[in-house]
Amino acid sequence: MLPELGQACSKRLAGAMEPAGSASEIQARRDAWAGFQHQQMAWLNNSRKALQRSLLPFVAPDSRGAGGQLELVAEGSMDNQILASRLAMLVLETASSDFNDLRLRVQHLEQRQELPRGDVLLPEVTALVLVEQWLAAGMTRDAWQRVQAGMAPVLALGMHAAYLAANAFLVAGGVMKEIDLQSLVKRAPEARNSDKPLGPVAPESRSGVASSSQGTVGSKRGALGPHEETRVLTSAGALARARQGTPGVVDQLKRLLMDKVGARFEPTQWMPAPSPRLQQAMAQALPDLLGGNGAPAYLSGAGQLARTATALSRRTAELKRAAFTPSERATIEVVALMFQSIFAEERIAPSVRVWFARLQIPVLRLALAEPEFFGALQHPARRLIDRLGACALGFESNVGSAALEAEIKRVVQVIEQYPETGRRVFQLVYDDFEKFLATHLSERGSASRIVSVAQQIEQRETLSVQYTIELRKLLDEVPVRDEIRDFLFKVWVEALAVASVRHGVQHQETVALKQAAADLLWAASAKPDRSDRARVIQQLPSLLRRLRQGMGLLGYPTGLQDQHIKSVSAILADAFMSRTAAIPQDLLDRLSQRLAHLEDYLPPSGVGDLDLDNESIEMITGVDASNIEVITQGDSQPDEAMRAWALELQIGSWFGLDHSGRLSRVQLAWRSQRGQLYLFVTSLGRCYLIQAARVAACLQVGLLVPSEEEALTVRATRDALAKLEANPGRLLN
Repeated sequence: MLPELGQACSKRLAGAMEPAGSASEIQARRDAWAGFQHQQMAWLNNSRKALQRSLLPFVAPDSRGAGGQLELVAEGSMDNQILASRLAMLVLETASSDFNDLRLRVQHLEQRQELPRGDVLLPEVTALVLVEQWLAAGMTRDAWQRVQAGMAPVLALGMHAAYLAANAFLVAGGVMKEIDLQSLVKRAPEARNSDKPLGPVAPESRSGVASSSQGTVGSKRGALGPHEETRVLTSAGALARARQGTPGVVDQLKRLLMDKVGARFEPTQWMPAPSPRLQQAMAQALPDLLGGNGAPAYLSGAGQLARTATALSRRTAELKRAAFTPSERATIEVVALMFQSIFAEERIAPSVRVWFARLQIPVLRLALAEPEFFGALQHPARRLIDRLGACALGFESNVGSAALEAEIKRVVQVIEQYPETGRRVFQLVYDDFEKFLATHLSERGSASRIVSVAQQIEQRETLSVQYTIELRKLLDEVPVRDEIRDFLFKVWVEALAVASVRHGVQHQETVALKQAAADLLWAASAKPDRSDRARVIQQLPSLLRRLRQGMGLLGYPTGLQDQHIKSVSAILADAFMSRTAAIPQDLLDRLSQRLAHLEDYLPPSGVGDLDLDNESIEMITGVDASNIEVITQGDSQPDEAMRAWALELQIGSWFGLDHSGRLSRVQLAWRSQRGQLYLFVTSLGRCYLIQAARVAACLQVGLLVPSEEEALTVRATRDALAKLEANPGRLLN
């Protein structure tokens, strides 16, 4: 597959060179393309050698004896693992069934319970080889992310074919010609009686088990409760309630823990490692919730959630019996109550809630080591669960739910695979999930085309304003007639901006229009020298043609173009007769150089309100904007608190939007690079494009209201606190 992978990467990088973008983005694409061209063969050859080395006899370390030991992790290795796990998930989407069959046959053949972590049959091992050799060849992670989408289908098809061939080879040799599904079911050590619930089932087996993983308990859900309704509030009620109520419940929990348990829960106190007995109990707590390859437990029917809840409750009791200190028992109880609240959230799809339940043990490990988890709202573990929850609420109505569920699954599996890294792994997967949201929500359905249009609008308006600012700076001390100044400021900056958006800031057409501005300034200065006059006569036809070309980009009719050309021609005639002021040649050279790179001086800040409506969208981009709903009405001026709140809105969060007398449930799918435009999308794909100031105004008057006033972990903390206050004795019993 390696040559095909190389071709796929090359094609992907070459295709990325065409779309317009910012100067920095275009340069990053060029760097990625150039780096790949130089290092392609080194990457392919080294990957081939590394894959061949992976076929040598491999002895996996005995993880059972590694408890409590520290292990050095190389700088960047976790980032590599995350990149590899994402590619492996894409492979498993195509080849999971045949991979599972092969895994079971090899385990049967080698008399193993599991494949070793470094076995090359595992897709993540192959993916990690490709990632590590990519970086070893001198290419970057950013470049890898640019090619991964093009590489994944080739790798998936190739590995699928390899799994099929390997299965056929083993079956021909008499190895498990028929895979008995009962062999996929394992019992916990104590589950020997037939009345005990079954343990986990192997993952992703399309042969009959995993297909029921999407089963729900719809018969038990009943009618929509009050939590299902969108809360429409007015003024700053939601903001005030969220900012005042959230710290309160967290502080109450901290005070309760300190009162009942002691100073162990002070943020400044260092928690000792969990007692050996508790460590052993936690290591044994996962098997009932994990399958052979990390699938959710109880994938076979409507009792999925109830059985999982029972297993979690049983595990909590076992962990509390194994706890050695009051602080350990209190930590176990609070974490268990929080996850009970999350697990009971009916607005999260049942298949997704099982994955949330799988986070209980990793979070418990973290809370035992870092008691500030209970009091720090910005703790990486809290932030990750809150972001997953914000996107999963209303999951079943989301047209992109399958991809989101797969990403949530991947996140959980990465955390389970590296529990000893603590908050670092939570932070890494949080950052990776944010990157996923930034592309996934804005690249599906009609949102993809609208995002492209909106990016062009913001870029065009930003360039237009800044071109004007820079031209004014350049011409402050230059003796230029007012007619030329007006033409440059009112017409030509618009032409430059539109050309930059349509073609790219350094495209030859855009460069030619920039040069036309410099040529116009030179032609409009006095020409006492005969050679200069001859040069003007020679260049004038092409200059006027270029000016008409630029005005044509703006859609100017011929009559309006003639008016501007007539005004400019009159100034050039005066210059020809030396009736205008002269501009020194060195100044003209500096002006020309600066004009050629105007976009390099763009500020990171916004440029105010954009002239945004459906007509301007069509004029700027040439795209039909009939299905883009642009919200522009409303004259209220938001205060600074609302503007700041608008900036805090997170991609993937759900809101109630009251527009034109219609209340819609929308998800924030995209925010532009400069933060001036927001795109909200309904579950049916209807899109609303709103400027930042208008978003803040809608928040202020209650036309845009968050569906959730509190984050998922804050609500879970509130529920846990209520139960503890009702029965304080359960904290230490």
